[in-house]
Amino acid sequence: WSDEFNGTAIDRTKWNFMIGTGSSEGLTNWGNNELEYYTDRTENARLENGNLVIEARQEAYGDRQYTSARMVTQGLATWEYGKFEARVKLPYGQGIWPAFWMLGSTISSIGWPSCGEIDIMEIRGQNPFQNVGTMHWADSAGNHASFGTTFNSSVSLAAGFHTYALSRTATTIRWYIDGVQYHEANIAGGINSTQEFQGQFFILLNCAVGGNFVGSPTASTPFPQQLRVDYVRVWGQ
Repeated sequence: WSDEFNGTAIDRTKWNFMIGTGSSEGLTNWGNNELEYYTDRTENARLENGNLVIEARQEAYGDRQYTSARMVTQGLATWEYGKFEARVKLPYGQGIWPAFWMLGSTISSIGWPSCGEIDIMEIRGQNPFQNVGTMHWADSAGNHASFGTTFNSSVSLAAGFHTYALSRTATTIRWYIDGVQYHEANIAGGINSTQEFQGQFFILLNCAVGGNFVGSPTASTPFPQQLRVDYVRVWGQ
C-alpha cells in the first residue's frame, strides 16, 4: 500500500477526514485540549508539487481561531504487522504539533487507550530537534500505560525532508529515522498487557495547534504552518 501524492486531488479511496473538534465523538478537543477545527477544505489539505500539504491556519472557523486537517485510513485500510514509513518535512513554532501515528481499529468499540496507539513521528514545534516515539495502551487494570523515547537530532528536523518509520511484528515494535533504528519495544505474548498491538491498526496524519503536549501558540508563532508529506508507504499484512 502506498500514496505517493502525485495526483491533482487527495485520493478519497485511501484517506478519510476527521472533521470538527472531537465533540461529536464525546471527546474534548480530540482528548488533548487542542485549539484547531479540522476540515477537509483544500485550504487545509491538498496536493502540491508531488506532496501532500496539511496546512494549519490562524483564522476564525466554527468556534475556533485555528484550522487544520486530520487524515486517516480508518474505514479504508488497516494492518496488523509490517513496516510503515513516511517522508516528511515538518512545520515548527511554539504550539505546533505535527504527527504521523497509528491507532487500533477497535477504538470505536473499546475506546482509548485500550485500542492501542503508536506514535511514529510526534514533534513539539518549539523543539524541532526532537522526535518522540511512543506506544500507549491499557494495562491489566485498564489504566493508561506508555513506553517511549526521544530521538535527538543534531540538526533541525524541520530544515528538510526526513523519513520516519516503524516496523511491527508479533513480538517487536521498532522505530526509525532516516533508516536508523533508535527505539524498540518487546510485545511478545502480550507482555505487560500489550496484546492490543497484535491487532489491526490504521494510519493518521495531522497537524494540531495547541494541546497538552505543546501548549498554545504565541504571538511569535508564524502562520500558516505546513506539514509536507512526500509519500506514505506500507509493507505489511
